[in-house]
Amino acid sequence: MTTRVAHADAQPNAIRSADTSLNRTEVESIRREYPIFCRHIRGKPLVYLDNAATAQKPRSVIDAVSEHYANRNANVHRGVHLLSQEATQAYEAARDATATFLGAESAKEIVFVRGATEAINLVAQACARPMLSAGDEILITHLEHHSNIVPWQLVCKQTGATLRVAPIDDTGAVNLERFTSLLTDRTKICAFAHISNALGTVNPVAKMTALAKQASAIVLIDGAQAAPHTPIDVQAIGCDFYTITGHKCFGPTGIGALFGKTDLLESMAPYQGGGEMIASVSFDKSTWNDIPHKFEAGTPNIAGAAGWHAAIEHLNTVGLSRIAAWEAGLIENTTARLASLPGVRIIGTATTKAAVVSFDVESIHPHDVAAVLDNAGVAVRAGHHCAQPVMERFGVAATTRASFAFYNTPADVDALISGVEQAIAIFR
Repeated sequence: MTTRVAHADAQPNAIRSADTSLNRTEVESIRREYPIFCRHIRGKPLVYLDNAATAQKPRSVIDAVSEHYANRNANVHRGVHLLSQEATQAYEAARDATATFLGAESAKEIVFVRGATEAINLVAQACARPMLSAGDEILITHLEHHSNIVPWQLVCKQTGATLRVAPIDDTGAVNLERFTSLLTDRTKICAFAHISNALGTVNPVAKMTALAKQASAIVLIDGAQAAPHTPIDVQAIGCDFYTITGHKCFGPTGIGALFGKTDLLESMAPYQGGGEMIASVSFDKSTWNDIPHKFEAGTPNIAGAAGWHAAIEHLNTVGLSRIAAWEAGLIENTTARLASLPGVRIIGTATTKAAVVSFDVESIHPHDVAAVLDNAGVAVRAGHHCAQPVMERFGVAATTRASFAFYNTPADVDALISGVEQAIAIFR
């Protein structure tokens, strides 16, 4: 199978040629920027293949967080003293960088949140809930992470709306014909992942957005898995909302962003109340701050924003198109070698995939495979990956998932294959 990795810049989901790839010397240099790769696990050099869960952090990100606490620790927006002004400038610079990173028209379209999960819940409650009523529909796909299922189930229960699910085929790709047929004048919200966390399937997000727009639906894209691997341009894609998570992009935990079109954010009521999100407060009534601050109640993750800004700069320095090309080679190598092992079944074989290989080994529980790999210093994920409907679709309770980043190497693939071979030898 030939695996392609898609990206979204001027033409969302176009394929980059391999000649833009990183080379081994560059990757080894990049690895030296990550302190954790000096560590040994159970006497073996760390091979980290759990990047879809969270990515490791370069020294620049770690230093940015430390620098904030060491030299400019203060709250933002509300202080006239120098530390507060410096913290505010750094915080808003991170917002500006995020807007550029996503191709937003303005920084005011970027709301800082804890991560993609909070961003989806924000849209579900502040945008979808007020506009939905019985008879309306929300359309998602069978690929979704639980965080792009449960918030919509909650809002359906609250409003009487109905949740519709577009199926996936045997390769793990969305059936676009069925997706299109499920879009009707009752479809008010359409939400889908850019890249599947469980399978690595890359959805044709620009095409799916265009189809949803023909039905006048509001479109949210869960970009948590896409942002570390591929250039994103929300204006080219045409979506109304796009969510990302910092910790999967080599930044800190507890920071993420929601892109939302200005007119929609302006029309939405606040999701949470408290400090910062207000213009004025009295016992009779309160009025709201301008966007995006209207949706950022309380003290935000200021240090996290500093680290996130450093992560964006790190990604931009390496180059997301080059990252995608390097990872494509790793995925193709891994997929071919795993598929050649006895009893190994690759779960998710869509033509266009990103940096995830999920697999099942006949008669061996994924936790046992992962335990053998851990003993060899290889970190993978075993479980349902917060995507139980995907597991059910393929008739498995769980898979072993190896997920890659641009700091992974062919030697990491060798270690993975060797570990799976050991598991097969032990348990058969």
